[in-house]
Amino acid sequence: MKEQSRTKMLAHDIPLRAVKLLNVILMTIPFAWCWYGYYVGQMENSFYKKGNLLMLVLFMLVYFMFARVYSAFLVSVNRISEMVYSQVLAVLITDGITYLVIVLLVKGFPSVIPGLLAIAGQTAISFVWCTLAHLWYFRTFPPQKTMIVYDVREGMEKLISQYDMQKKFKVEEVLQVEECLNDMKKLDEMETVFLSGIHSRERNIILKYCIDRHVRVYVIPRVGDVLMSGAKQIHMFHLPMLRIGRYDPQPEYLFLKRLADIVFAGAAAIILSPIMLITAIAIKAYDGGPVFYSQTRLTKNGREFGVLKFRSMKVNAEKDGVARLSSGENDPRITPVGRVIRKCRIDELPQLFNILKGDMTIVGPRPERPSIAAEYEKVMPEFRLRLQAKAGLTGYAQVYGKYNTTPYDKLLMDLTYISRPSLLEDMMIMFATVKILFMPESTEGVEEGQITAMQDTPAARADKEKKDEQ
Repeated sequence: MKEQSRTKMLAHDIPLRAVKLLNVILMTIPFAWCWYGYYVGQMENSFYKKGNLLMLVLFMLVYFMFARVYSAFLVSVNRISEMVYSQVLAVLITDGITYLVIVLLVKGFPSVIPGLLAIAGQTAISFVWCTLAHLWYFRTFPPQKTMIVYDVREGMEKLISQYDMQKKFKVEEVLQVEECLNDMKKLDEMETVFLSGIHSRERNIILKYCIDRHVRVYVIPRVGDVLMSGAKQIHMFHLPMLRIGRYDPQPEYLFLKRLADIVFAGAAAIILSPIMLITAIAIKAYDGGPVFYSQTRLTKNGREFGVLKFRSMKVNAEKDGVARLSSGENDPRITPVGRVIRKCRIDELPQLFNILKGDMTIVGPRPERPSIAAEYEKVMPEFRLRLQAKAGLTGYAQVYGKYNTTPYDKLLMDLTYISRPSLLEDMMIMFATVKILFMPESTEGVEEGQITAMQDTPAARADKEKKDEQ
């Protein structure tokens, strides 16, 4: 049984990797055409054969890196349109980088027309590859027999349907955790198991059972699980131990992070200054009101600061002093200019000055308003844990969440980032932010009414029952 599972896994992984490698090779062909057909001839001293091959390898490596950052190869998970979008974005960045390399190799700025033709070819290749790869995958690999085991978090099967994942996971059983523990043999018939919101004791029993039988497991973590993920492995008393503490990154990380904030925010402020000037004129011309507005937000350790944004709402939109979450595109308080700058995220640009000042960082948890944070904490006391780190312009939750991601799940994402501070992770989030700029379903905050909805979730009801018993 175990050997069959291993063989089946290899039969899935090896062809899939070959198909992904084919994508990298195909995307390199248009670049190779314009490199050999035009740019090599622009160099005073042409490369030898190895030098030309090195340029192709450089392109392949850079494209592969950005494609991974943008999840461009997830054939079994992403829709065709998502894969095409991700691959085109990755190849645009790669072509841009390689063009800068070419500029350094030749005198002056060579024509971009061959490069634009290469991009057109790469876009066509991406569409064809994504379509054929998608058809091949789901015809070759049938949906996996799937069981969902839940405790305080229901609705996983609805998410599978919502994200069009029925071709990947065929849900055959949805069990409450006690039902599963009473009849563990049902797990033997499954290829995949989702463990949704299960306490560690019951989860670990099921997890060990599945691993022993080569059943793949997806675990939706709880807050404690995310905190554990950042534990440092140590050895003490002749025992392996996990050391967990408050967010306390190394001084060199904080120094380099602050240096990066100053360099990138300063450069961005200079480069984007024409856009900010045009935006300021448009806002002023519309109703004569102030261009900017400052709003009290929370940053590290709960310190309050004034976040700076371009005004996208009518003057005195909250003249009664009551903090309200935006109700989205239909919010009557948003001006026509505000709708445009919100859609393009231009309203966020003045926060570059908050970063330069030191109130914010480029990558970190999004800053919340004190009154709204207090409402969250009534339902989720753990919400204050996200204040361990400085608030950011972008972050893990903004990149990997969606517009309808719940506040609890955004908290999990923020804590996931906080638990593993890393400059590499910061860079990946910064690059991934480029992808979501033009995606309307990406998340910034939460819609009005989600706080109330949180109070009626299974998790909230269970917590309330425990408090009532105490």
